Amino acid sequence: MKRSQNKVFHLVFTALLLAWVAVAPAGAASKNLILATTTSTQDSGLLDVLVPQFEKESGYFVKTIAVGSGQAMAMGEKGEADVLLVHSPEAEKKFMERGWGSNRRLVMHNDFVVVGPAADPAGIKGTKSAAEALKKIAQGGALFLSRGDNSGTHAKEKGLWKNAGITAEGQKWYQQTGLGMGQTLNVAAEKKGYTLTDRATYLALQKNLGLAILVEGDTRLLNIYHVIEVNQSRWPKVNAVGARAFADFMVAKKTQTQISSFGVDKFGAPLFFPDAGKKPESLGL
Repeated sequence: MKRSQNKVFHLVFTALLLAWVAVAPAGAASKNLILATTTSTQDSGLLDVLVPQFEKESGYFVKTIAVGSGQAMAMGEKGEADVLLVHSPEAEKKFMERGWGSNRRLVMHNDFVVVGPAADPAGIKGTKSAAEALKKIAQGGALFLSRGDNSGTHAKEKGLWKNAGITAEGQKWYQQTGLGMGQTLNVAAEKKGYTLTDRATYLALQKNLGLAILVEGDTRLLNIYHVIEVNQSRWPKVNAVGARAFADFMVAKKTQTQISSFGVDKFGAPLFFPDAGKKPESLGL
Protein backbone atom coordinates (compact mmCIF):
# COMPACT_ATOMS: atom_id res chain seq x y z
CA MET A 1 0.00 0.00 0.00
CA LYS A 2 2.80 2.32 1.00
CA ARG A 3 4.64 1.61 -2.26
CA SER A 4 1.44 2.37 -4.19
CA GLN A 5 1.02 5.70 -2.35
CA ASN A 6 4.63 6.60 -3.04
CA LYS A 7 4.15 5.80 -6.73
CA VAL A 8 1.03 7.99 -6.89
CA PHE A 9 2.87 10.80 -5.08
CA HIS A 10 5.80 10.48 -7.49
CA LEU A 11 3.49 10.63 -10.53
CA VAL A 12 1.65 13.68 -9.17
CA PHE A 13 4.91 15.43 -8.31
CA THR A 14 6.32 14.68 -11.77
CA ALA A 15 3.17 16.00 -13.43
CA LEU A 16 3.29 19.21 -11.37
CA LEU A 17 6.99 19.65 -12.14
CA LEU A 18 6.41 19.20 -15.87
CA ALA A 19 3.52 21.65 -15.73
CA TRP A 20 5.72 24.20 -13.95
CA VAL A 21 8.51 23.74 -16.50
CA ALA A 22 6.03 24.20 -19.32
CA VAL A 23 4.59 27.36 -17.79
CA ALA A 24 7.82 28.91 -16.51
CA PRO A 25 9.36 29.78 -19.89
CA ALA A 26 6.09 31.36 -21.01
CA GLY A 27 5.98 33.45 -17.85
CA ALA A 28 9.60 34.42 -18.26
CA ALA A 29 9.02 35.32 -21.88
CA SER A 30 5.80 37.25 -21.23
CA LYS A 31 7.73 40.51 -21.14
CA ASN A 32 9.28 39.81 -24.53
CA LEU A 33 7.46 41.23 -27.53
CA ILE A 34 8.14 40.66 -31.23
CA LEU A 35 7.31 43.63 -33.45
CA ALA A 36 7.31 43.02 -37.21
CA THR A 37 7.38 46.30 -39.05
CA THR A 38 8.46 48.03 -42.23
CA THR A 39 11.95 49.17 -43.10
CA SER A 40 10.61 52.71 -43.46
CA THR A 41 9.72 53.02 -39.78
CA GLN A 42 13.18 51.71 -38.94
CA ASP A 43 15.19 53.65 -41.55
CA SER A 44 13.44 56.92 -40.72
CA GLY A 45 14.60 56.66 -37.12
CA LEU A 46 11.09 56.82 -35.66
CA LEU A 47 11.34 53.47 -33.88
CA ASP A 48 14.68 54.46 -32.38
CA VAL A 49 12.70 57.05 -30.43
CA LEU A 50 9.42 55.26 -29.72
CA VAL A 51 10.51 51.70 -28.89
CA PRO A 52 12.89 52.62 -26.03
CA GLN A 53 10.17 54.83 -24.57
CA PHE A 54 7.61 52.02 -24.75
CA GLU A 55 10.09 49.61 -23.12
CA LYS A 56 10.78 52.07 -20.31
CA GLU A 57 7.12 52.75 -19.63
CA SER A 58 5.85 49.19 -19.97
CA GLY A 59 8.70 46.95 -18.88
CA TYR A 60 8.52 44.98 -22.13
CA PHE A 61 11.58 44.11 -24.18
CA VAL A 62 10.83 44.60 -27.87
CA LYS A 63 12.55 42.60 -30.58
CA THR A 64 12.04 44.66 -33.74
CA ILE A 65 12.15 42.87 -37.10
CA ALA A 66 12.17 45.39 -39.96
CA VAL A 67 11.07 43.85 -43.25
CA GLY A 68 8.56 44.76 -45.94
CA SER A 69 4.89 44.95 -44.95
CA GLY A 70 4.19 41.74 -46.89
CA GLN A 71 6.89 39.87 -45.00
CA ALA A 72 5.72 41.35 -41.70
CA MET A 73 2.19 40.10 -42.34
CA ALA A 74 3.55 36.71 -43.42
CA MET A 75 5.19 36.50 -40.00
CA GLY A 76 1.86 37.35 -38.41
CA GLU A 77 0.13 34.61 -40.42
CA LYS A 78 2.58 32.09 -38.96
CA GLY A 79 2.38 33.40 -35.42
CA GLU A 80 6.02 34.49 -35.60
CA ALA A 81 5.25 38.05 -34.44
CA ASP A 82 3.01 39.49 -31.74
CA VAL A 83 2.22 42.87 -33.26
CA LEU A 84 2.65 44.53 -36.67
CA LEU A 85 3.22 48.14 -37.73
CA VAL A 86 2.63 48.15 -41.49
CA HIS A 87 1.56 50.31 -44.45
CA SER A 88 -0.16 48.19 -47.06
CA PRO A 89 -3.92 48.84 -46.54
CA GLU A 90 -5.32 46.41 -49.13
CA ALA A 91 -3.14 43.54 -47.91
CA GLU A 92 -3.96 44.47 -44.30
CA LYS A 93 -7.70 44.19 -45.00
CA LYS A 94 -7.20 40.66 -46.37
CA PHE A 95 -5.04 39.83 -43.34
CA MET A 96 -7.90 40.83 -41.03
CA GLU A 97 -10.58 39.11 -43.13
CA ARG A 98 -8.69 35.83 -42.85
CA GLY A 99 -8.67 36.12 -39.07
CA TRP A 100 -4.94 36.54 -38.61
CA GLY A 101 -5.31 39.83 -36.77
CA SER A 102 -7.53 40.55 -33.77
CA ASN A 103 -7.44 44.35 -33.93
CA ARG A 104 -6.26 46.95 -36.47
CA ARG A 105 -5.93 50.64 -35.69
CA LEU A 106 -4.95 53.70 -37.68
CA VAL A 107 -1.69 55.24 -36.44
CA MET A 108 -0.24 57.79 -38.88
CA HIS A 109 0.52 58.67 -42.47
CA ASN A 110 3.06 60.37 -44.65
CA ASP A 111 3.42 60.15 -48.40
CA PHE A 112 5.36 58.53 -51.19
CA VAL A 113 7.47 60.52 -53.63
CA VAL A 114 9.24 59.65 -56.86
CA VAL A 115 12.92 60.50 -56.63
CA GLY A 116 15.68 60.41 -59.18
CA PRO A 117 18.88 62.06 -60.42
CA ALA A 118 18.85 65.85 -60.61
CA ALA A 119 19.55 65.59 -64.36
CA ASP A 120 16.10 63.94 -64.67
CA PRO A 121 16.61 62.17 -68.04
CA ALA A 122 12.91 61.21 -68.27
CA GLY A 123 11.79 64.80 -67.68
CA ILE A 124 9.30 64.02 -64.91
CA LYS A 125 10.09 66.89 -62.56
CA GLY A 126 6.98 68.76 -61.53
CA THR A 127 4.59 66.23 -63.05
CA LYS A 128 1.43 66.32 -60.91
CA SER A 129 0.28 62.80 -61.76
CA ALA A 130 2.34 59.82 -60.65
CA ALA A 131 0.86 57.83 -63.54
CA GLU A 132 2.07 60.39 -66.06
CA ALA A 133 5.52 60.40 -64.51
CA LEU A 134 5.76 56.61 -64.77
CA LYS A 135 4.62 56.75 -68.40
CA LYS A 136 7.46 59.17 -69.17
CA ILE A 137 9.98 56.90 -67.43
CA ALA A 138 8.74 53.89 -69.42
CA GLN A 139 8.62 55.73 -72.74
CA GLY A 140 12.14 57.05 -72.25
CA GLY A 141 13.47 53.69 -71.06
CA ALA A 142 14.96 55.44 -68.02
CA LEU A 143 16.23 53.16 -65.24
CA PHE A 144 13.71 52.51 -62.48
CA LEU A 145 14.66 50.65 -59.30
CA SER A 146 11.89 48.71 -57.60
CA ARG A 147 12.16 47.17 -54.15
CA GLY A 148 10.56 44.00 -55.52
CA ASP A 149 10.13 42.68 -51.98
CA ASN A 150 6.36 42.49 -51.48
CA SER A 151 6.55 45.45 -49.12
CA GLY A 152 3.92 48.15 -48.71
CA THR A 153 6.04 50.38 -50.94
CA HIS A 154 6.29 47.66 -53.58
CA ALA A 155 2.52 47.12 -53.43
CA LYS A 156 1.95 50.85 -53.89
CA GLU A 157 4.40 50.94 -56.80
CA LYS A 158 2.69 48.03 -58.57
CA GLY A 159 -0.64 49.79 -58.15
CA LEU A 160 0.80 52.93 -59.73
CA TRP A 161 2.13 51.03 -62.74
CA LYS A 162 -1.26 49.36 -63.15
CA ASN A 163 -2.99 52.73 -62.97
CA ALA A 164 -0.60 54.02 -65.63
CA GLY A 165 -1.46 51.05 -67.86
CA ILE A 166 2.15 49.86 -68.00
CA THR A 167 3.65 46.40 -67.45
CA ALA A 168 7.05 47.24 -66.04
CA GLU A 169 8.27 43.80 -64.97
CA GLY A 170 10.45 42.17 -67.57
CA GLN A 171 11.51 45.46 -69.14
CA LYS A 172 15.25 46.16 -69.43
CA TRP A 173 14.90 49.54 -67.76
CA TYR A 174 13.07 48.04 -64.77
CA GLN A 175 15.22 46.44 -62.06
CA GLN A 176 14.20 44.89 -58.74
CA THR A 177 16.60 45.12 -55.81
CA GLY A 178 14.86 42.79 -53.36
CA LEU A 179 16.07 45.18 -50.66
CA GLY A 180 14.60 47.51 -48.06
CA MET A 181 13.87 51.18 -48.68
CA GLY A 182 17.15 52.61 -47.46
CA GLN A 183 19.23 50.14 -49.46
CA THR A 184 17.11 50.61 -52.58
CA LEU A 185 17.62 54.36 -52.36
CA ASN A 186 21.36 53.77 -52.19
CA VAL A 187 21.21 51.55 -55.29
CA ALA A 188 19.15 54.18 -57.14
CA ALA A 189 21.71 56.83 -56.18
CA GLU A 190 24.61 54.66 -57.32
CA LYS A 191 22.98 53.80 -60.66
CA LYS A 192 21.40 57.25 -61.15
CA GLY A 193 17.94 55.76 -61.50
CA TYR A 194 14.42 56.59 -60.36
CA THR A 195 12.55 54.95 -57.50
CA LEU A 196 9.44 55.28 -55.35
CA THR A 197 10.11 55.96 -51.67
CA ASP A 198 8.30 57.06 -48.57
CA ARG A 199 9.21 60.65 -47.80
CA ALA A 200 10.44 59.90 -44.27
CA THR A 201 13.15 57.45 -45.32
CA TYR A 202 14.25 59.73 -48.16
CA LEU A 203 14.58 62.76 -45.87
CA ALA A 204 16.46 60.73 -43.28
CA LEU A 205 19.02 59.60 -45.89
CA GLN A 206 18.99 62.37 -48.51
CA LYS A 207 22.27 63.92 -47.33
CA ASN A 208 24.27 61.05 -48.82
CA LEU A 209 22.06 60.19 -51.80
CA GLY A 210 22.30 62.90 -54.43
CA LEU A 211 18.70 62.15 -55.45
CA ALA A 212 15.97 64.79 -55.76
CA ILE A 213 12.23 64.67 -55.16
CA LEU A 214 10.75 64.98 -58.63
CA VAL A 215 7.10 64.00 -58.21
CA GLU A 216 4.94 64.59 -55.15
CA GLY A 217 1.47 65.62 -54.07
CA ASP A 218 -0.65 63.13 -56.02
CA THR A 219 -3.40 61.77 -53.73
CA ARG A 220 -2.49 58.28 -54.93
CA LEU A 221 0.85 58.69 -53.15
CA LEU A 222 -0.63 58.72 -49.64
CA ASN A 223 1.18 56.30 -47.30
CA ILE A 224 -0.93 55.07 -44.36
CA TYR A 225 0.23 53.03 -41.35
CA HIS A 226 -1.81 50.75 -39.07
CA VAL A 227 -0.88 48.78 -35.97
CA ILE A 228 -2.26 45.22 -35.95
CA GLU A 229 -2.42 42.81 -33.01
CA VAL A 230 -1.85 39.23 -34.15
CA ASN A 231 -4.77 36.95 -33.25
CA GLN A 232 -3.92 34.81 -30.23
CA SER A 233 -6.87 32.50 -30.91
CA ARG A 234 -5.03 31.38 -34.06
CA TRP A 235 -1.63 31.23 -32.39
CA PRO A 236 -1.88 30.63 -28.60
CA LYS A 237 1.77 31.51 -28.00
CA VAL A 238 1.30 35.07 -29.30
CA ASN A 239 1.84 37.66 -26.58
CA ALA A 240 -1.60 39.24 -26.88
CA VAL A 241 -1.27 41.32 -23.72
CA GLY A 242 2.01 42.79 -24.89
CA ALA A 243 0.65 43.37 -28.39
CA ARG A 244 -2.32 45.28 -26.98
CA ALA A 245 0.00 47.32 -24.75
CA PHE A 246 2.14 48.32 -27.75
CA ALA A 247 -0.88 49.11 -29.92
CA ASP A 248 -2.38 51.23 -27.13
CA PHE A 249 0.96 53.02 -26.79
CA MET A 250 1.10 53.83 -30.51
CA VAL A 251 -2.34 55.47 -30.52
CA ALA A 252 -1.96 57.18 -27.13
CA LYS A 253 -2.14 60.99 -27.14
CA LYS A 254 1.43 61.38 -25.85
CA THR A 255 2.87 59.13 -28.57
CA GLN A 256 0.77 60.77 -31.27
CA THR A 257 2.14 64.15 -30.20
CA GLN A 258 5.69 62.79 -30.48
CA ILE A 259 4.94 61.44 -33.95
CA SER A 260 3.65 64.87 -35.01
CA SER A 261 6.94 66.52 -34.07
CA PHE A 262 9.35 63.79 -35.16
CA GLY A 263 11.78 65.17 -37.74
CA VAL A 264 10.86 68.84 -37.29
CA ASP A 265 14.10 69.75 -35.53
CA LYS A 266 16.24 68.12 -38.22
CA PHE A 267 14.24 68.63 -41.42
CA GLY A 268 12.02 71.58 -40.61
CA ALA A 269 8.88 69.48 -41.11
CA PRO A 270 7.42 66.31 -39.55
CA LEU A 271 8.16 62.98 -41.22
CA PHE A 272 4.81 61.51 -40.16
CA PHE A 273 1.34 62.85 -39.36
CA PRO A 274 -0.67 61.31 -36.48
CA ASP A 275 -4.06 59.79 -37.32
CA ALA A 276 -5.21 57.84 -34.25
CA GLY A 277 -8.95 58.15 -33.74
CA LYS A 278 -9.64 59.46 -37.23
CA LYS A 279 -12.16 57.83 -39.52
CA PRO A 280 -10.42 55.88 -42.32
CA GLU A 281 -12.66 57.66 -44.85
CA SER A 282 -10.99 60.95 -43.98
CA LEU A 283 -7.78 59.57 -45.49
CA GLY A 284 -9.46 58.14 -48.54
CA LEU A 285 -9.50 54.55 -47.27
